[in-house]
Amino acid sequence: MRRKIPSTTALVAFESAARHQSFTKAAEELALTQSAICRQIASLEEFLNVELFRRSRRGVKLTEAGLSYARRVATQLDAVERDTLAVMGQQGAMSIELAVVPTFGTQWLLPRLKDFQRLHPEITVNLTNRTRPFLFADTEFDAAVYFGDGDWSGTSSHLLMRENPMPVCSPALLDGCAQLSATQLATLPLLQQTTRPYAWRQWFNSLGVTIARDMSGPRYELFSMLAQAAMHEMGIALIPPFLIQRELAEGRLVIALEHAYRNDKAYYLIIPERKVESVALLALRDWLVHEARAYAVTSGLE
Repeated sequence: MRRKIPSTTALVAFESAARHQSFTKAAEELALTQSAICRQIASLEEFLNVELFRRSRRGVKLTEAGLSYARRVATQLDAVERDTLAVMGQQGAMSIELAVVPTFGTQWLLPRLKDFQRLHPEITVNLTNRTRPFLFADTEFDAAVYFGDGDWSGTSSHLLMRENPMPVCSPALLDGCAQLSATQLATLPLLQQTTRPYAWRQWFNSLGVTIARDMSGPRYELFSMLAQAAMHEMGIALIPPFLIQRELAEGRLVIALEHAYRNDKAYYLIIPERKVESVALLALRDWLVHEARAYAVTSGLE
C-alpha cells in the first residue's frame, strides 16, 4: 500500500520557508527561484488540503496548522539528516546503540571502553542513558546495560556484577569517629534512591536491625545525585563503592560502616533475541562479561 507522504522536495521547501517566515529567504537558502518555492508549498497545501501560510502584501505568515506541521516536519527532517550522516560516516563500519544506567555508564563503563575500541576499531559504541526497562521494538537500541533481575521478555541476559552497596557520607558527619553503628546511622538523614526504594530497609535487615524510618528521606534518581548530596553533608547514602572510587580516594566521601548486603538484583547486559547473532554485539558481550568478571574478582564483589 502506497504511503500517504508528500514529496521530500515540498517538505524541505516548506521547512525552510517556515523557519525564515519568507519564501524569498527560503529560495536563497535552497538555491531555487521564489516561484519554485511558491509552487512547492502550493502543491503541499493541495496535498494536505490545509492552508499552511497566510499571504499578504507584507509577506507570509504561518497559520496555526502550518506552525504545528512545521515543528513536526523540522523534527523529522533533522532525524533523517542525522541518520543519513551516520550511514555516510560508517563507511562499512559497525555501530552499537547501547542504553546504559547513567552512573554505571559514566563511572565504570566509559573508563574501560577505550580498551574495547582498541580491540575492535571497526565497532563504534554509542551510549544513551536509560534508568528503566523499555521495549526494544519501540527504540533504536541494540542492547542495554541495566540493573534488575535479568528477566526481560524477548531478550538474552548476561550477568555482569552485583552492587554490594555500603553507607557513605561526608567525613564531617562522622564527627571524629572512625565508623558509626547501625543505630547511629539511623539517627541521620537517610538519602533514598528512587529506583531502589527498599535499599535501606534491606541493608538494616541484613544486620538484624529494624528501623521505623528506613524509607524516609529525600529521594534522588541517580547514584551521582546521591553522591553529591552525601558530599554536601545532606545525609547518609547507600552506594556501591565501585561507583564512587574517586570520591573515596580523595576523601570527599567515606564509608560510614563497613557492611554491604547482597542484593538479589545485579547489572546485566541485555540483548534482544533478534540480535543475538550480531557479530558486533557478540564482541561487546564477550568483552564486557570478561571485564566485569575480572573486576568483580579483584574487587571482591563476587
